[in-house]
Amino acid sequence: MIFTPAEIEGLIVVDPRLFEDERGYFYESYRKQIFEKNGIQPEFVQDNHVKSQKGVIRALHFQKEPYGQAKLIRVIKGSIYDVAVDLRAGSPTFGQYAGIHLSAENHKMFYIPEGFAHGYCSLEDSEVLYKVSGIYAPEYEGGIVWNDPAVGVKWPELDVDYIISAKDQKLLGFKQLFGDKR
Repeated sequence: MIFTPAEIEGLIVVDPRLFEDERGYFYESYRKQIFEKNGIQPEFVQDNHVKSQKGVIRALHFQKEPYGQAKLIRVIKGSIYDVAVDLRAGSPTFGQYAGIHLSAENHKMFYIPEGFAHGYCSLEDSEVLYKVSGIYAPEYEGGIVWNDPAVGVKWPELDVDYIISAKDQKLLGFKQLFGDKR
């Protein structure tokens, strides 16, 4: 596996080593010792599987302390534009985002540590698997509205309308949640 730091400290892109032949392919998507050796050390306690149709944007969600979650995201069908927003107070990239294209074809994984909001846009009908380091606690859930100009995520232009849940459309903006601390 190749572990490449993304443009925001703490975010890591993981490229697994594929073994391909006439039957198909095989790769390890996770081995604790290799991930730990490369700086990814949380204990993952839950796996989530999400199916989304083309155009779905799952907003910029996060869990507040003490229920923060690190995530390891991968796509097993289709493709997404995956986004992480830095919410770590005092970070030089506080309020900034990094985005990456993940697909069943490129096999890339995206590691997002605690202290980030996470969201994605489904570029086609897709299925996403992700590991989390903490159990979902609804009373500690937070989120930033998907189109907040203070964050400025450049979502991909698609030939369909975006589909955003009513709950995600009601989320607050970055400045409403965190003030103007940048």
